[in-house]
Amino acid sequence: MTKDRRTEASRPIDARMLRALAHPLRMRMLELLQADGPATATGLGKRVGESSGTTSWHLRLLAEAGLVEEDTERGNKRERWWRSVQEATRIRAADFIDDPDLAAPLDSYLRSVIEHRYQTESRFLSELPRWMEQWHDKAVFNDARLSLTPEEAAAMSAEVEEVVGRYRRDTRPGDHNVIAHWSAFPRQAQPEEPGTSKSE
Repeated sequence: MTKDRRTEASRPIDARMLRALAHPLRMRMLELLQADGPATATGLGKRVGESSGTTSWHLRLLAEAGLVEEDTERGNKRERWWRSVQEATRIRAADFIDDPDLAAPLDSYLRSVIEHRYQTESRFLSELPRWMEQWHDKAVFNDARLSLTPEEAAAMSAEVEEVVGRYRRDTRPGDHNVIAHWSAFPRQAQPEEPGTSKSE
């Protein structure tokens, strides 16, 4: 997608946006607008398997939350086009974790994000033959296990975001739409079994 100069790179999700995104279909529609550019309710409906009436309703809710807006440079009176207001969405869970009214929307949103990541990576694997010539040794699925403090994990994530930011630019001939997933979170260590030690 060629970047629209009016589109923001990203901005934090607020409570109104979180409530709007606490729905898998709305998240999917927003992701399509961000990845592939402006679309109509009819076009989105065909891609997500819903009627244009359903997608129109969800688009209005996204617009009310400030996540999408009508693309007035496209379409006509009979056909409205919609565009994402920002290239990506990002969230600070700490902004909502103490608000009981937002506990359910936050949980729904985060679980949908994880599910979407799984679906995106699975889709790539199912289409692997078409990508093999150029991407057989380029696509990466890494999993690192580190011993860090919360502050070190946050610093590492900030550095990763800086690296990703250096690669953001307008689309050029020969580019592919590349998705970069990044997560950093703790896991509960399992207790050692009796009679074992780290030296064993």
